[in-house]
Amino acid sequence: MNLVWKLLRQHISIPQFMGFFFANLVGVVIILLGVQFYQDYQALDSEDSFMKADYLIVNKRIGAMSSLIGKENTFTASEIDELNEEAFVEHLGAFTPSSYSVRAQFDVDGFVNFSTDMFFESVPDQFVDVKSDDWDYHVGEKEIPIILPKNYLDLYNFGYAQGKGLPKLSEGILGAMKLKVQINGNGNNDTFSGRIVGFSSRLNTILVPEKFMNWANQQYASQDAPKEPTRLIMEVNNPADDRITSYLQDRGYETDEDKLDASKTTFVLRVIVSIVMVVGVVISMLSFYILMLSVFLLVQKNSSKLENLLLIGYSPGRVALPYQLLTVGLNVLVLVLAVVIMLMVRGVYLDMFENFFPDLEIPGILPSLGVGCVLLFIVSIFNIIAVRNKVMSIWNRKD
Repeated sequence: MNLVWKLLRQHISIPQFMGFFFANLVGVVIILLGVQFYQDYQALDSEDSFMKADYLIVNKRIGAMSSLIGKENTFTASEIDELNEEAFVEHLGAFTPSSYSVRAQFDVDGFVNFSTDMFFESVPDQFVDVKSDDWDYHVGEKEIPIILPKNYLDLYNFGYAQGKGLPKLSEGILGAMKLKVQINGNGNNDTFSGRIVGFSSRLNTILVPEKFMNWANQQYASQDAPKEPTRLIMEVNNPADDRITSYLQDRGYETDEDKLDASKTTFVLRVIVSIVMVVGVVISMLSFYILMLSVFLLVQKNSSKLENLLLIGYSPGRVALPYQLLTVGLNVLVLVLAVVIMLMVRGVYLDMFENFFPDLEIPGILPSLGVGCVLLFIVSIFNIIAVRNKVMSIWNRKD
């Protein structure tokens, strides 16, 4: 073994290996940062995270003539099917409105007490951006889970409450608030308790579970109430697709232009992040190739001496081991330094995140560590096999 190490040291090119080391380090750092950045951004609300899917709310344009002649701005089943078949649509859902009267009374332990008329809507659960175990309803229950829009809370705190001299409410206080919900229609009048289980950034409406809405419309809605939806929600695969805008304009449909523009911007950001990660993978692959080329050159330079070692009784495994240890050791060192650099960079951008999202729950680094370890394992196995095959070719040549 010592003889092989002495041969190895004689022909090592320090600049060559340093070039591999830093190129590999840059590639691995880019990969780990890309994975970790994705995980950290996933911790943000779906509306704030550009890594999440893009959703658009679609409704029919309401004009002066349609209002005067009483034209319904609902979507027919054929229109929904036609939109759902478009290539830019990933998933499509409909808003189901409440076709009955709803009145809610709010009470926070006698601190705030007022009542108001309101409405409910529901969408399929896959479009709800609030994850809660309480988001469910079974027929017969007297408690209704409710999701409010975040901007409603802002309007109350910075508009209504400030003007009326009322106390500002946090999400936690509203979650503990007791709601007395009175529903009447179709000759029925019942009282339920409502519980706020979350706040939505995506949907600007008062949401209840779809199970409850379907049951309540059957129970309280009149027979002549509209059955077709007036708004649709769709998940698109590419908000920058020009076909979306032209399709909506041709059919007189509308969507929030600000959200459409923001979705286009976030789509471009996702593409940029993907490109950066691909660049990191390419750099790492090239650096791994440089390492293998360097090791092969070392073996080639020492081929005659290694052949002599094989002739005097050294096994191919003993001859290959120092070269294998060299490649694996360099890969391990690269991974360790890459993780350290990734943590330093992560600390910088997390400080910026926390300035905007004080309640952000920081995820761990296990996913990025897992990716790094998998890369290390795959590359090391490939290096070990390649070096052994090279030494075996010398072994076979001596025969």
